[in-house]
Amino acid sequence: MLPPSETKREGGDPSSTLDLGALSFPELAAERAAVITAARSVSSEESTARTALKLGPKSIAERYRNLVLDTAPTMPAIDRYTGVLYDPLDSRSASSVTRSWWYRHVVVQSAMFGPIGGGDLIPAYRLSHDSRLGSLRLASHWPVRASRALSSRSSGLVLDLRSEGYRALGPVDDAVVLRVVSVDGSGRRKALNHWNKTAKGRLVALLARTGADVRSMDDLVDWARLNGVVVDRVDGTWELVAESLQPVTA
Repeated sequence: MLPPSETKREGGDPSSTLDLGALSFPELAAERAAVITAARSVSSEESTARTALKLGPKSIAERYRNLVLDTAPTMPAIDRYTGVLYDPLDSRSASSVTRSWWYRHVVVQSAMFGPIGGGDLIPAYRLSHDSRLGSLRLASHWPVRASRALSSRSSGLVLDLRSEGYRALGPVDDAVVLRVVSVDGSGRRKALNHWNKTAKGRLVALLARTGADVRSMDDLVDWARLNGVVVDRVDGTWELVAESLQPVTA
C-alpha cells in the first residue's frame, strides 16, 4: 500500500475518462462521488480553493483539475503520481511484466478516490488527506468505508508504506508497517524523513522487476536477502535499511 503524491503528471488518454465503477473496490463509488462533488464545490472559487486545498500563487491553477474530473484524460495511477516515491519506479519505461506486477499488487490510498489499484485509470486532481471540504471531512468519510473494502479483499501480507495521514484514511488491522532507517558508520540507526520515500519507491520497483512472490514477512526477508536488501525486526518494529537499496533500472 502506497500513499499518493501531491504532484501529478498531466495529460493522459483523451479517449478515456473517469469511470468510478471501473476502479478497484467499486463498492466505494458513492463515497468517491461525494468527495468529487465536495472537491468541485470548494474548487469553484479561487478564494475557497486557496484555503481548502492549501494552494499558493504558483499552484492555484491546480484547482481547475477538480472542475473537470469527469471529462479529463486518464492514465494508470502508477503513472499519474510523480515525486520522490514514484520517480524511482520509472514506470513509463518499465516492461509489461513489471507493470503487470504493480497492477496486481499495488494499492494507492487516494484522498479523492479512496483506495485504488496501481493500474486504475484516473485523471489529475488536487486533494490531500488534510484538505478541507466544507461539511465533508475526509478523516471521518473514508476510514470506516475504506477499511471495510480493504479488509474484504486483503489476504496474505499487506505491506503498508503509506504515510501516517494516509494510513488513517484506510486502516488495515493486520498490515505490516515498514520503517525506513539509515545506518551510520558506527551501526546506529536513524529514522529517515524525506528520503524514506525514495527508499520505498526503490523497494517497490525492485519487488516488481524481480517478480517477487511475497506472501509473508518471512518471504519478504528471504527475498530481501537474495537481492541484497536489509529488512529486519528491531525491538518489535520492521525496518528497511535505506542504504541497501540502489536505483533500479528496467
